[in-house]
Amino acid sequence: MPWMLFFTLLILPAFPSHARECPAWSAARASAEVAALRDTLGRWDDHYHRLGKALVADELYDQSHQRLLQLQRCFALAGELNSLAGARGPIAHPVPHTGVDKLPDEAAVRRWIAGRPGVWIQPKVDGVAASLSYRQGQLVQLLSRGDGLQGHDWSRHIPYLEAIPRQLSRPVDLTLQGELYLHLEAHVQSQAGSVNARGTVAGLLARKQLDRERGASIGLFVWDWPHGPTHQAERLAQLSALGFPDSQHYSKAVDTPEQAAHWRLHWYRSPLPFATDGVILRQDSRPPAERWQANAPYWIAAWKHPFAQALAEVRDVHFRVGRTGKITPLLKLHPVELDDRRISQVSLGSLARWQAVDVRPGDQVAISLAGLTIPRFEQVVHRATERQPVAPPAPGRFDAHSCWQASAGCEEQFIARLAWLGSKHGLAMPGTGPGTWRRLVESGRVAAITDWLALDADQLITVPGVSEATANRLLYSFAVGRSRPFEQWLRALGVPAPRALSLEGDWPTLAKRSTADWQALPGIGETRARQLAKFFSTTDVQRIAERLSDYDIDGFQLPRLSVEQ
Repeated sequence: MPWMLFFTLLILPAFPSHARECPAWSAARASAEVAALRDTLGRWDDHYHRLGKALVADELYDQSHQRLLQLQRCFALAGELNSLAGARGPIAHPVPHTGVDKLPDEAAVRRWIAGRPGVWIQPKVDGVAASLSYRQGQLVQLLSRGDGLQGHDWSRHIPYLEAIPRQLSRPVDLTLQGELYLHLEAHVQSQAGSVNARGTVAGLLARKQLDRERGASIGLFVWDWPHGPTHQAERLAQLSALGFPDSQHYSKAVDTPEQAAHWRLHWYRSPLPFATDGVILRQDSRPPAERWQANAPYWIAAWKHPFAQALAEVRDVHFRVGRTGKITPLLKLHPVELDDRRISQVSLGSLARWQAVDVRPGDQVAISLAGLTIPRFEQVVHRATERQPVAPPAPGRFDAHSCWQASAGCEEQFIARLAWLGSKHGLAMPGTGPGTWRRLVESGRVAAITDWLALDADQLITVPGVSEATANRLLYSFAVGRSRPFEQWLRALGVPAPRALSLEGDWPTLAKRSTADWQALPGIGETRARQLAKFFSTTDVQRIAERLSDYDIDGFQLPRLSVEQ
């Protein structure tokens, strides 16, 4: 896991997380938040190293660790998270595992490549690092990476790792370092993501014993031969001859950052037999293995793929009330960047989901993109120590027949009704979006659903943000809406009828229909019939019909219905 490489955190990569401003916390609050986040990271580390279970995605761990470092800097809090505390094993590696610095962007890649002769690029295989020792060509030892110096003995699994060469083509002694990965068929990283491939392998190797089927699903990508030839091309050729062809097949010499970017994107979007989380850049030559240390050296660097999930801090929880009274919780976020999109809010879909996840301001949440465009809430990653109160709307406060006027607490649903009325679903009045209706409502010019029909130019130009030209455009739009046919007006008012149902006639005719009359129509069931009967009998809707009759709107003319009916 990335947290197995503590040295990668010596630099500060540009994670797409929340802004780096220091929060306005008291010293006590800061101390509590840092301690809680440290505990969360420690729990994730323990589950991964001791149990072989990844509780969060790699990128969320990285971003959470970055946030811990940020908070410690903000409040001058000492302490270091030893993320490898549970990883160190009892057996020393023949050669230490070096780490890898992460390059945050193409500019950093350009600086890294500049002046380095003979740079090679490989996929950064998303698996579990290990050392393999061969004696006389036979695999005799398999060690987990551990803390880079000492690891755990996984040699008990060797008989079951059928996809890994257990006998080389030549009787040589050598030590290899590589990635044990979950074999996948035509895996496209940009489409499928990590599919928990790394966590699956870690869990399998943590078992006391593998079965042959599981063992055969684990492959090996050799990324270094510490005592091998000096130059990369020769190392790759000899590895291929020994039975490790993937190392050569997935290694490319590059001279420019543009070439590196090409291969990174190519492997991100192309079918591969393993999951990846970026690419590795390697200098052609490196120091002798006797000088390697368990930290990030100068001759290797990582350039990660775009994050699929961003860590975001919730600044507020808002409950949006729609036209029909549906309540949709919205998480207002400190803006984050994800795949070149700036995200400042995300919907939870339903009140029930918000109640289930209980997300509050200050919580850290994971955000992804659905269909590469729509922000999607994934999970609460870490909860704030102070649980701020959040007051959702009272149950039953809003429904399909509430808020036909701009009364206290009804502004949002009322504006949603107006926005629907003016939209392509309703009267298709150009230039009448939610912002326009909000200005008219907040100015007091529109307090009922039909008030806009009485507005003139002099009244409109008194509305903040409405110029004379805008007023004239609005009057034209209002005239367009006024001229729409009866059925379109019913749709604009939100009649609960399917589009396939013809609403012929006029208001008096339709308003006389009973539930049984509606249910007798093709495609109308009992529930929809009750909804239609209630719509036409609701007092507020009847009053609207009378007002529309006053304005001579098509289909609403006299005889007028009495409000008491």
